[in-house]
Amino acid sequence: MPRTSIVAGNWKMNLDREAAIALAKAVDAGRGQAEGVDVVLCPPSVYVEAVGTAIGSRDPSQPASVGLGAQNMWDQPSGAFTGEVSAAMLVDMGCGYVILGHSERRVLLGETDDLVASKVKAALAAGLTPIVCVGEQLAEREAGQTHQVVSTQVRGSLAGLSADQLAKVVVAYEPVWAIGTGKVATPEQAQDVHALIRSLLAELASPEVAAGIRIQYGGSVKAGNAAELAAQPDIDGALVGGASLEAEGFLAIAAAFR
Repeated sequence: MPRTSIVAGNWKMNLDREAAIALAKAVDAGRGQAEGVDVVLCPPSVYVEAVGTAIGSRDPSQPASVGLGAQNMWDQPSGAFTGEVSAAMLVDMGCGYVILGHSERRVLLGETDDLVASKVKAALAAGLTPIVCVGEQLAEREAGQTHQVVSTQVRGSLAGLSADQLAKVVVAYEPVWAIGTGKVATPEQAQDVHALIRSLLAELASPEVAAGIRIQYGGSVKAGNAAELAAQPDIDGALVGGASLEAEGFLAIAAAFR
């Protein structure tokens, strides 16, 4: 069965409340041009509820056509974790997705594979779809360590999951050197790592399960390069940063993955 592509917008720490609502409504209004693609918005946590209301994710009587996600969560259900949010809180706000292990959190905040793996388990237990990010830094690529680094992150971040659990995960390959730099991996470079990730998933679960898991590409994805990336056999969508802050361009990226 063909995999349904998934294009998610990671808004990071951008926009104010009014702009977040306006952007969400614009994406929702233009959603039809990306028919057949799962489209997800991941606003800053303080705007999750407002964006969810704007796209109708909190109205169970009418399923939303745009998915709602968060950019992070903690791995415990409750407790003395100042500044953090739990998986259950995200579900309560209408979220169906959560980004975990983004390189900015790994590099700037020291998140480890073990912590990411714990968060993945908590997200799955709450019914969220985790978007698990992996990717190498520029020095690692230049040293020929891309496969080693990505393999370690995939194995560590997905450690301890059953085949059924793995089947519910989305993986995002984001070469750190291409995030927000304007640089983008060539389609061939991206496909090479996506194929590696799928082979690792086959080892962790089975070839059949791996064949159904969606693997996104992230790193300076724009409307102008999305089609070339979408043409690769193991690239099943995009995790979009800066280009997701403008509805027309973001929807054009999503449309490229139809």
